[in-house]
Amino acid sequence: MIQGYASLWGVADLNGDVVQAGAFADSLAKTGAQGVRMLNQHDARAPVGVWDEIIEDERGLFVRGRIEDWSPEARFAAALSRAGAMDGLSIGYRTARARRQGRLRVLSEIELWEVSLVTFPMLPGARFGLG
Repeated sequence: MIQGYASLWGVADLNGDVVQAGAFADSLAKTGAQGVRMLNQHDARAPVGVWDEIIEDERGLFVRGRIEDWSPEARFAAALSRAGAMDGLSIGYRTARARRQGRLRVLSEIELWEVSLVTFPMLPGARFGLG
């Protein structure tokens, strides 16, 4: 079992994107957690598990799921996670609504496609732990 925050409200990532609270609500209402893929390093050819729960809370986008044992990529991602060599999360999405605020892009509506396990997250605070 892994869990953590894939996005944090009001925190700029390294690319200058800031996610506004509630940005995922419509997308999650349509697909639920089962419609969001768990990938390794954003590789669509490498699903490594499933998300059992994805919710927006007061801090950000909280995710909980399981890395499965169904492929070499999944076993490798699990081993890296257990060793503490990989603990980042990163979202794959389509921007539905955004606005400029100085150098930042504020995302107010996001169509969430996937949450990846990554070595280096674009949002440094987007991390997971084993639970």
